[in-house]
Amino acid sequence: MSEAGFDPKMLEALVCPMTQATLEYDAETQELISKAGNYAFPIRNGIPVMLIDEARKLD
Repeated sequence: MSEAGFDPKMLEALVCPMTQATLEYDAETQELISKAGNYAFPIRNGIPVMLIDEARKLD
């Protein structure tokens, strides 16, 4: 597990709530990236926040 406690194995069960596409883990920013939806979902205290209102729109 990473310093923040996120277990990358969780990626097997998580998908983008907008597109249902797979996500990529960015350890540096502590975010889950949806390339299909162009969103970055934050990971707080090891827990992915999979809410569109909390996501950062990617350029």
